[in-house]
Amino acid sequence: MAELSLEDLMFKPGLMKGQRILITGGGTGLGKVMAEGAMMLGADVYICGRRGGVVEDAAKELMEAHPASQGGGKCVGIACDIRVPEAIADMVDTVWADGGALTGLVNNAAGNFISRTEDLSSRGFDAIANIVFRGSFFVTQECGKRWLAEGRHASVVSILTTWVWHGGPFTVPSAMSKAGLNVMTQSLAVEWGNRGVRFNAIAPGPFPTEGAWARLNPGAGTASEKKDATIPLNRNGEMRELANLAVYLLDPGSAYVNGQTIAIDGGGHLRGAGGFARLSEWGDEEWAAARASIQSANEKDRAKRTV
Repeated sequence: MAELSLEDLMFKPGLMKGQRILITGGGTGLGKVMAEGAMMLGADVYICGRRGGVVEDAAKELMEAHPASQGGGKCVGIACDIRVPEAIADMVDTVWADGGALTGLVNNAAGNFISRTEDLSSRGFDAIANIVFRGSFFVTQECGKRWLAEGRHASVVSILTTWVWHGGPFTVPSAMSKAGLNVMTQSLAVEWGNRGVRFNAIAPGPFPTEGAWARLNPGAGTASEKKDATIPLNRNGEMRELANLAVYLLDPGSAYVNGQTIAIDGGGHLRGAGGFARLSEWGDEEWAAARASIQSANEKDRAKRTV
């Protein structure tokens, strides 16, 4: 279901006409909302994900909700497992062949779940790091090589977390991987900035989505998470707020912003302690229940992929 209307966006219609954006993990959640915002403003948007049916359905849904006759761009879904560098190269070739060079990239694809670090398996660690850390780098490198060779200007936005500043207890693989992307943002902002490729990042606080919440807040529904007393503004984020920030960083109107990681969390990270520090109070019973809930969510996802 479409999330946004033009009233939700703070920019003039047609702002992103002529821009071409790739969003990894763009078929659901935050990625889909950012894709919707850019497309509504005229950009041609490519969304990729491991589940081809999901990204294709999302692209079709967004095209129907925001047709070109209303000023929208196009949205194309491409199946791609960014854990596989060869698959990334094929995807980027496909995008370049469908209208030319990208003008922007959003590294959004991610995975995460809560776990005591002593309970993590190597497979569990790799499930996160291979997407967030390795996959995001190889997508960035694949696009970057083309931009530099062609002398193109472009903007890269990576979706991080506020844990890059104070750590992430019980989400260590994600915290480590996101911290790596934070350093990539800073490093390439300097290395490639003088050749026209900008790098920035967004560190969202809680923006409840069904997929993420099932693994990070097992047993809780997204509807019940609108208020959060641990955040100075006493609420979680709204999707339109994230879409507006992403559009700003992708658009040439922010051309002097480079190498920055911007928190959008209502000031929550300023209170420190890590997003899941409260879980230190859990015992074996609570962790067993959490694992069962996460396993159930994973099984539902696998069932969807086989349909």
